[in-house]
Amino acid sequence: MSHTTEVIATTEQWSAKNYKPLPVVISRGEGIWAWDIEGNRYLDCLSAYSALNQGHRHPRILKALIDQAAKVTVTSRAFHNETMGPMLEKLCRLCEMEMALPMNTGAEAVETAVKAARKWGYDVKGVPAEQAEIIVCRDNFHGRTTTVVSFSSEPQYRNGFGPFTPGFKLIDFGNAEQLERAITPNTVAFLVEPIQGEAGILIPPAGYLKKARELCSKNRVLFILDEIQTGLGRTGKLFAYQHEQNAKPDLVVIGKALGGGVYPVSAVVGSREVLGVFKPGDHGSTFGGNPLGAAVAIASMDVIIDEKLAEKSTQQGEYLMGKLRELRSEHVLEVRGRGLMIAVEIKKSSGEARPYCEKLMKLGILAKETHHQTIRLAPPLTIQRSELDLIVEAFKQVLQ
Repeated sequence: MSHTTEVIATTEQWSAKNYKPLPVVISRGEGIWAWDIEGNRYLDCLSAYSALNQGHRHPRILKALIDQAAKVTVTSRAFHNETMGPMLEKLCRLCEMEMALPMNTGAEAVETAVKAARKWGYDVKGVPAEQAEIIVCRDNFHGRTTTVVSFSSEPQYRNGFGPFTPGFKLIDFGNAEQLERAITPNTVAFLVEPIQGEAGILIPPAGYLKKARELCSKNRVLFILDEIQTGLGRTGKLFAYQHEQNAKPDLVVIGKALGGGVYPVSAVVGSREVLGVFKPGDHGSTFGGNPLGAAVAIASMDVIIDEKLAEKSTQQGEYLMGKLRELRSEHVLEVRGRGLMIAVEIKKSSGEARPYCEKLMKLGILAKETHHQTIRLAPPLTIQRSELDLIVEAFKQVLQ
C-alpha cells in the first residue's frame, strides 16, 4: 500500500463523507505550486476556491502571521486588541464603506448580512415584525448553514436538513424583470453573487448589477453582494461589481482571500446606517476580529494592492481564455470567465467533467469539477505566462 493510499484510507475511515476529493494528498505548497506526499508537483488551479489568490504561503502574509503569533493570538471581543481596528479601517477604505463587522468564515459573514438586513428592515425601514423578505437567486451558493441552505435551489443541499428558515424568495439569476416583480413593501434585501461560482462561473448579462442597484435604491431595498469568491482581485477588479458603473452595494460580504490562504477571516462591510443597527449582545463571534486573523488580513490586502493582483488577473485571464478557446475541442461547449475565474464546460455528450479533472491531475494540474459539466480554473493571481502555457498544454492532451 502506497503512502497516499494509506493516508486516504485513514481519512476515509475517520471522516464523515461530506466531500469527494480528488485522490491526491497535498503535503506542501508554495506560490502557485503544491506537492503531494510522494513528491509530485502540481499547478494549483483551484486556489482553495479563491482563498489562495496570493498563492500558497506568501512570505509577507506568513511573516505577519508569525510575528503576531509571537505576541497574542486570541483575546475574544470581551477586550480590545490592537490589530482589529487598523484591519477594519483598511478594509473599509478598500471598499469605500463606513463600517465593518468581522467574522471567520464566508458562511458566517453571509449569516451576518442576513441578520443585519432583517434588523435594518424592522428598525429603520419599518417592516412589520417577522415579515421581512430577502430575495435571492436560483443556483446560488452562499454557504452551508441551516438558514443558507433554506434558500438554496439545489435539492442535495436541502435534502434531510429541514425544517427550513422562512423569509426568502427565489428568482432567476440575471433577470432584472423578475427582481422588479418580486419586490414588495416587506422586501428588505436582494442578496446575490456578482458571478455565480459554484453554479459553474455564470456571468449575468451586462448592466444587470447596475439595474439591480437602481431597483433596490428605488424601492428602499438593501443591495447585498456576496463577493466571497469573486472579491479581492479574482475577476480582474478588486470587486466584481466594479466591472459595471454605478453598481456599488449597500453591503459587501468578503471572505476567502481576506485570510491570505493561511487563516479564516471574513467580514460584512457597509454603511453606518445598516451595520449601526447592531447593539452589544445582538450578534458576535469569539474568534471574529481576533488579533492573529486581523494581522493576516492586513498583510493579505497589502499584497493584493502592492502586487497589483487584480490587474494581473485581467491580463492573465484574457490570455488563458484565449488560448483555451483556440484548442477548439469537440468536447468543449464553452470557455467563459472573467479575470482568472474561468469555466471550461464539457458537452454532456462527452461525459461529465470529473474524469477530465482526474486526467489533468495525472498531468500535474489540480482543477475541480463543479455542477457535473464544468471544470473550474482559478489559479493564484501570481501565476506567470509560462505557467499558463502548462495549463493549456495539459488541456490539449486531455481534450484530444
